Amino acid sequence: MTPLEQITHLGDVPIAIDVELARKAMSVADILALEKGSVIKMNRSAGDNIDILVGGAQIASGEIVIIEEAVGVRITDFNEED
Repeated sequence: MTPLEQITHLGDVPIAIDVELARKAMSVADILALEKGSVIKMNRSAGDNIDILVGGAQIASGEIVIIEEAVGVRITDFNEED
Protein backbone atom coordinates (compact mmCIF):
# COMPACT_ATOMS: atom_id res chain seq x y z
CA MET A 1 0.00 0.00 0.00
CA THR A 2 1.41 3.41 -0.98
CA PRO A 3 1.71 6.27 1.57
CA LEU A 4 -1.10 8.12 -0.26
CA GLU A 5 -3.36 5.08 -0.01
CA GLN A 6 -2.56 4.80 3.70
CA ILE A 7 -3.92 8.30 4.44
CA THR A 8 -6.89 8.30 2.05
CA HIS A 9 -9.30 7.95 5.00
CA LEU A 10 -8.12 11.41 6.19
CA GLY A 11 -9.32 13.06 2.98
CA ASP A 12 -12.32 14.77 4.60
CA VAL A 13 -10.41 16.32 7.53
CA PRO A 14 -10.51 20.15 7.18
CA ILE A 15 -7.14 21.92 7.34
CA ALA A 16 -6.64 25.70 7.34
CA ILE A 17 -4.37 26.99 4.57
CA ASP A 18 -2.79 30.43 4.94
CA VAL A 19 -1.80 32.48 1.93
CA GLU A 20 -0.17 35.76 2.84
CA LEU A 21 -0.58 38.20 -0.01
CA ALA A 22 1.05 41.17 1.70
CA ARG A 23 1.74 43.00 4.95
CA LYS A 24 1.56 46.71 5.51
CA ALA A 25 2.45 48.94 8.45
CA MET A 26 -0.19 51.60 9.14
CA SER A 27 -0.53 54.25 11.80
CA VAL A 28 -3.31 53.99 14.36
CA ALA A 29 -4.86 57.13 12.88
CA ASP A 30 -4.94 55.55 9.41
CA ILE A 31 -6.54 52.38 10.79
CA LEU A 32 -9.18 54.36 12.70
CA ALA A 33 -10.01 56.25 9.49
CA LEU A 34 -10.90 53.03 7.63
CA GLU A 35 -14.54 52.59 6.71
CA LYS A 36 -16.52 49.87 5.00
CA GLY A 37 -15.39 49.85 1.38
CA SER A 38 -11.98 51.39 2.15
CA VAL A 39 -9.14 50.09 0.00
CA ILE A 40 -5.69 49.45 1.43
CA LYS A 41 -3.18 49.55 -1.41
CA MET A 42 -0.57 46.82 -1.33
CA ASN A 43 2.69 46.47 -3.22
CA ARG A 44 1.78 43.10 -4.73
CA SER A 45 0.29 42.36 -8.11
CA ALA A 46 -0.73 39.47 -10.33
CA GLY A 47 2.19 37.20 -11.09
CA ASP A 48 4.02 37.89 -7.81
CA ASN A 49 5.32 34.81 -5.97
CA ILE A 50 3.82 33.94 -2.58
CA ASP A 51 4.18 31.28 0.12
CA ILE A 52 1.41 28.79 0.94
CA LEU A 53 1.41 27.63 4.57
CA VAL A 54 -0.33 24.88 6.54
CA GLY A 55 0.09 25.02 10.31
CA GLY A 56 2.69 27.75 9.91
CA ALA A 57 4.94 25.59 7.73
CA GLN A 58 5.48 26.42 4.07
CA ILE A 59 4.22 23.53 1.98
CA ALA A 60 4.12 25.15 -1.44
CA SER A 61 4.80 28.23 -3.52
CA GLY A 62 2.38 29.98 -5.78
CA GLU A 63 1.62 33.12 -7.69
CA ILE A 64 -1.15 35.68 -7.45
CA VAL A 65 -3.71 35.44 -10.25
CA ILE A 66 -6.76 37.50 -11.13
CA ILE A 67 -9.80 35.54 -12.32
CA GLU A 68 -12.55 37.88 -13.47
CA GLU A 69 -12.81 40.19 -10.42
CA ALA A 70 -11.45 37.72 -7.85
CA VAL A 71 -7.92 37.30 -6.56
CA GLY A 72 -6.65 33.74 -6.50
CA VAL A 73 -3.50 31.70 -6.04
CA ARG A 74 -2.00 29.31 -8.59
CA ILE A 75 0.20 26.63 -6.99
CA THR A 76 3.50 26.54 -8.86
CA ASP A 77 5.57 24.17 -6.70
CA PHE A 78 5.25 21.88 -3.68
CA ASN A 79 8.05 21.75 -1.12
CA GLU A 80 9.62 18.32 -0.87
CA GLU A 81 11.46 17.21 2.25
CA ASP A 82 14.73 15.39 1.73
